[in-house]
Amino acid sequence: MKFGGISTRSVWREPDRWSVGILDQTLLPWRIARLKLRNDADAAHAIASMQTRGAPLIGAVAAYGLAMALRADSSDENLHRAYAKLLAARPTAINLKWALDEISAVVRHLPASQRAEAAYHRADAICDEDVAINTAIGQHGKRLIEAVAARKQPGEPVNILTHCNAGWLATVDLGTATAPIYLAHDAGIAVHVFVDETRPRNQGASLTAFELGQHGVPHTVIADNAGGHLMRHGRIDMVIVGSDRTTGRGDVCNKIGTYLKALAAFDNGVPFYVGLPSPTIDFSSDDGVADIPIEERSGAEVSTVTGRTEAGGVGIVTVVPDGTPVENPAFDVTPARLVTGLITERGVLAASREALEAAFPDHPSLRRPPEAAA
Repeated sequence: MKFGGISTRSVWREPDRWSVGILDQTLLPWRIARLKLRNDADAAHAIASMQTRGAPLIGAVAAYGLAMALRADSSDENLHRAYAKLLAARPTAINLKWALDEISAVVRHLPASQRAEAAYHRADAICDEDVAINTAIGQHGKRLIEAVAARKQPGEPVNILTHCNAGWLATVDLGTATAPIYLAHDAGIAVHVFVDETRPRNQGASLTAFELGQHGVPHTVIADNAGGHLMRHGRIDMVIVGSDRTTGRGDVCNKIGTYLKALAAFDNGVPFYVGLPSPTIDFSSDDGVADIPIEERSGAEVSTVTGRTEAGGVGIVTVVPDGTPVENPAFDVTPARLVTGLITERGVLAASREALEAAFPDHPSLRRPPEAAA
């Protein structure tokens, strides 16, 4: 995607070819900082602290983290240790475990001298595969946008609401939920994106708005609670969100607040789509509410807000009275019955086990038990 007018990925190998670079997303959009990750501890910290975030990108960074660990020590003991450390960094996004399993499966039976090179090679491939998957998601989703545009007056934009950040900052490139938007925009289709601010971390206001602006896509930031109002007044043509984990029957786990958007969309007859790369599918899970662990994050994310001050600096302010208890679930689950369609790299699918298994009969969790490093 375009970043300062230059095509950029969200993770890259540094010139030394063994360390890895990322953008520090906790500082965007006020400051552009590139971080160099030198080992698995750096990668685990970046994931846990949300310096890097988004299910596909977490998986890619974790894969490189395991490769860096094997470069330092390619023993089975170190493989198991690094796998466990990286897996514990974030509990909800299934791509993290998927990527670690992919690296583990590649290196497990290799001699120690070949493990690091093989791990880096697989991590590179995971990144390239993510870009290809997102491009395919974009092409399938673009056709949905084109169909809406065909019913509009010439020049009238297709209004799309999105929640959280499922753009190129959450993936290696292009994004999941935003991929159809970017491809439609680049094809000359008039689109306008309503961007939920996405409290408590404001990924929509700080990250989605940032990247849409960088790429020149028209957009407007709205309060999280405004989406239902806009739908009721006919100002939203479709909703497209991402997913951190989707069960085998099509329940979608995504940033907290997604479920409320799905309810509002259902009540107002607005199509609700999910941009879904196949590594985010978890066929071992069926009931999203019962099976998916929901990450509970620090209450400080709710009780404080980071932003630019009138003086031009960046500061943190507290928005609740001192001593007020805070609860901060990071995700919620939208049941399959509220999902109009899953936009995957293999087409737009019904949110059902039958449709998902038919489209992905070769999915790792169907053809073999997940690899584990323990």
